[in-house]
Amino acid sequence: MEKRAFIFPGQGSQSVGMGQDLFAAYESVRSLYQRAEEILGFDLAKISFTGPEELLRQTRYTQPALYVHSFALYTLLRDRGLQAQVVAGHSLGELTALTAAGAWDFEQGLRVVHHRAELMQSAGQRYPGAMAAILGLQVQRVEELCAGIEAEFPVVPSNYNAPDQVVISGPQAGVEAAMALALQAGAKRALALKVSAAFHSPLMEPVKREWAQALKDVVIHPPALPVYCNVTAQPVQDPEQLRLLLEEQLVRPVQWTGSIEAMLNDGVSDFLEIGSGTVLSALVRKINRQCRIDHASGLADLAALDALRIQA
Repeated sequence: MEKRAFIFPGQGSQSVGMGQDLFAAYESVRSLYQRAEEILGFDLAKISFTGPEELLRQTRYTQPALYVHSFALYTLLRDRGLQAQVVAGHSLGELTALTAAGAWDFEQGLRVVHHRAELMQSAGQRYPGAMAAILGLQVQRVEELCAGIEAEFPVVPSNYNAPDQVVISGPQAGVEAAMALALQAGAKRALALKVSAAFHSPLMEPVKREWAQALKDVVIHPPALPVYCNVTAQPVQDPEQLRLLLEEQLVRPVQWTGSIEAMLNDGVSDFLEIGSGTVLSALVRKINRQCRIDHASGLADLAALDALRIQA
């Protein structure tokens, strides 16, 4: 039997206006955004739909906005009969995947996302950092470049996105130095990301203890589907293991290439990206061009996906 994976995007995929067409068309989506406003204490719909971009880009707003948009899309796909056998998400998207798999409900997931977003934003303010995507250079070479400046700058690979794309994180000066070295070493491009913090790096360590404490109070149910986790790139369904991996995810690199390869090895041949943009779709294509990859970002995509519907 062919398997399908639902994959959920993380920070960087957001765009002003995401979810507005769904909000206008479905009462169920309007209810989700209303519940989100009650939990968060701010008008997430307004920020998502009208921005401005600078506001939506702030971590404390970006992460809840992506979570609610992706979950709204997921519920519409589920109600249309589309199913998956496994799930995964990139960074923030892993929390959305856990909601889709039933590890917690929408409200609990949103509270966890909100807490995570606030902690990560505060870490960025207290310990400013930067991130950059290195394109067209072998993973091992990027790791060597980071190790070469480790004594001066704690720059580390933070996202293993594709065989030829690694994101690095660390202090601004260190990331800039690593970018220059990568270009000298033959990288096609070195792109600074529009973030104010070094996510998935040691600069997140100061908030890890508070994050771990918050997770202790969260009830995590065994998910109905295997969740391929960022830290290990392996499927997990044990709640306590999921809790520990969520803790570590804050400071450890996202093993996205490994996650996709593991899913492929486990029989997944069909990937559906659910949420804003097509960042993950592009990465999956870089990893394996033989598998099927579709995306759902809005109403038009839902209509196009009707052919994929599986009657429950």
